[in-house]
Amino acid sequence: MTALLTIIVLVFILVAIWQMVKIFDLAQAKVENSQVASDKDNKINGYLMMGFLAFIYIITIVSFVKWGDLPLMSNAASEHGPQIDNLMIISMTLIFVVQTITQFLLHYFAFKYKGEKGKKALFFADNNKLEAIWTIIPVIVLAGLIIYGLNTWINIMGVNEDDDPLVVELYAQQFNWKARYGGTDNTLGKANVRLIDIDRANILGLDESDPYAADDVITTELHLPVGRPILFKMRSQDVLHSAYMPHFRAQMNCVPGMITQFGFTPTITTVDMRQTAEITEKVANINKIRVEKSKALIAKGEEALDRYEFDYLLLCNKICGKSHYNMQMKIIVETQEEYDAWMKEQKLFKDSLIN
Repeated sequence: MTALLTIIVLVFILVAIWQMVKIFDLAQAKVENSQVASDKDNKINGYLMMGFLAFIYIITIVSFVKWGDLPLMSNAASEHGPQIDNLMIISMTLIFVVQTITQFLLHYFAFKYKGEKGKKALFFADNNKLEAIWTIIPVIVLAGLIIYGLNTWINIMGVNEDDDPLVVELYAQQFNWKARYGGTDNTLGKANVRLIDIDRANILGLDESDPYAADDVITTELHLPVGRPILFKMRSQDVLHSAYMPHFRAQMNCVPGMITQFGFTPTITTVDMRQTAEITEKVANINKIRVEKSKALIAKGEEALDRYEFDYLLLCNKICGKSHYNMQMKIIVETQEEYDAWMKEQKLFKDSLIN
């Protein structure tokens, strides 16, 4: 009943608004209301355009001075990372230069050629030379960017099997990651989501009859040896996910029903990255904020926030459900000796099954 009354009231309100609009229109019928802009209107709009142009440039300069972090990209921790950063810097620089010039021309022409009685702007109905210039230049610039980008992408994706890359599977599911290593033979066993058997702790659906699967190692933390090429094989159990490792400049979709892959060589250990000036400053700023927030929490009788410590992370970069924000896994880059020692502590797949 309440809902019905609410609907009726809303209908009456809409009818009243409609009637008021009709009355307003009738009242304005005899009032002169020219839609043609006068010279004064055009002059005001011209100056407003120049004022807005000045505002754009001022806010851009202030943003660069106060919040700019040149050279835009840093802390790449993979061999191909600087190539990605360089491509990004070139693209952003070109966009910034072109945007600065075109915005000036757009606003200045709106001011210079504002409407005035008796004034007619010079214009070209057709000019093949101008059209060729503004067509050929963008084509050359874009072609250069595309070719450079494709060359970079080919170099990144061309993982050389002769370099003996460490093969690691990244297994995505709502809302966590699992890593699977190929064991001593560095070969992943066959797997299929239809073979998942929770009762036997076969959580990734490995083929128990495949001898290559026996020595596979499944972990919830991703350990990588520094300086060694890594070849990632990616699967998804349920929906579309995206394996995103920002510091390694790596991202690849994890698609249900198929295996995708990506490769890179980590170049900086977690310990070394923590000691860089930029990361040290970042961690100090985060912990300063946490200390301030902890004071308020303690005053309420709640626990203080833990101190933040930098770690590489594997994130999901596709919105995959309600807990997407929390789908992450820690990545530890370490020396080959530390990696070997950690691997010896892990349980093999054949030993993890429940009989």
